[in-house]
Amino acid sequence: MDIEKIGKAIQRLNPSAVVTVKASDDIEEINWIEGSPTSNEAIKAEVAVIEQEENELKASAKAKLIAGEALTEAEADTLVI
Repeated sequence: MDIEKIGKAIQRLNPSAVVTVKASDDIEEINWIEGSPTSNEAIKAEVAVIEQEENELKASAKAKLIAGEALTEAEADTLVI
């Protein structure tokens, strides 16, 4: 699981949380510094939502590129490596 997505999911679910996540990208390696811990199941579910949103943005960007339409900033950001 991507460490950035874990952090983003935690912030969506618990905006006041302060955490550290070890570089192993293992959801079991979250250290809760401030805020109430969020369940691993909720974090995994939110990561799945984030991944779905990213996939939808990429698909939309691809369709617009093929059609010669302008991209939104969010769509363009998905294409930047």
